[in-house]
Amino acid sequence: MLSFSTCWNNSRHTDGEEMIDEILALGFHHIELSHGMTITKLPGIRKAFAAGRFRCSGVHNFFPSPVEVMIDAPDAYEYTSHRPWDRKRALEMSLQTLELAAEFRANYLVLHMGSVPLNPKKYTKRLTAMVAEGKQHDPEFTKAKIKFVKKREKIAPLYYSRAIDALEQLVTKAEEYGVILAVESRSRFEDMPNEREMLHLQNHFKDNPWIGYWHDFGHVQLKHNLGLLDHHDWLRSIQPHIIGAHIHDVEWPARDHRTPFTGTLDYKTLMPFFPAGCPIIWELSPTRKTEEILAALEVWKKVFPERLP
Repeated sequence: MLSFSTCWNNSRHTDGEEMIDEILALGFHHIELSHGMTITKLPGIRKAFAAGRFRCSGVHNFFPSPVEVMIDAPDAYEYTSHRPWDRKRALEMSLQTLELAAEFRANYLVLHMGSVPLNPKKYTKRLTAMVAEGKQHDPEFTKAKIKFVKKREKIAPLYYSRAIDALEQLVTKAEEYGVILAVESRSRFEDMPNEREMLHLQNHFKDNPWIGYWHDFGHVQLKHNLGLLDHHDWLRSIQPHIIGAHIHDVEWPARDHRTPFTGTLDYKTLMPFFPAGCPIIWELSPTRKTEEILAALEVWKKVFPERLP
């Protein structure tokens, strides 16, 4: 199932129906309702859905945005936060999103699980800047990366346990609503879970069909570019848990959410890891032009005729 995320055009619209219509005009019939959505767009989205004009493949937490958050900020509240009120608010908003996901007959809810309290400017962003300068093979880069990994490993267990606890609280409602909790791979190594933790998390819930892994092509490629993992090896390890993916391209080394086939990703070698019929969602930056998307879709149809809108 090929689908398209509203993150591309959400910010350009005040009316939900017009937002849906713009995506339908691209040639997509399935739509993922993404984060950053104001509650005022819900009536228009409901109108288009009730008329049968689109099918909702899934929803991305939080949907709609918390009313007190004025910007598109899916990580405004984290399950891993040291502030109990933030953890409580994250759960409340997730339960509300689950209810809306069920209303739109979504198959899944994409979740960000939080982070560990390390400043990205000192770690992921520093490593990225070094790679951009061509220093990824320098001893200084290797030393900084090892230091980062060790520091994160030391403090991560508390935040991992909070992520597990949040899922334990959400999964009962997910089963009740018939919506799978899709734990997404993230772009920063400070985020929770990293790949080792993701495998532990998925194995923790291996007997629960309502929790699975959501692959983000761009996010994982960013970590691949920093030498923190190998994209193919990671997919090989996590493959049994995959339920779907966000697809976008990456300009070297760290500019993601580009239109497919315009960056460095080799989709032909990556797509075979994904089950036939699983949701593949184009999740593109609002800066991507309609003409570029249409051209990429024509390429997609030729390369992957079995995975069409």
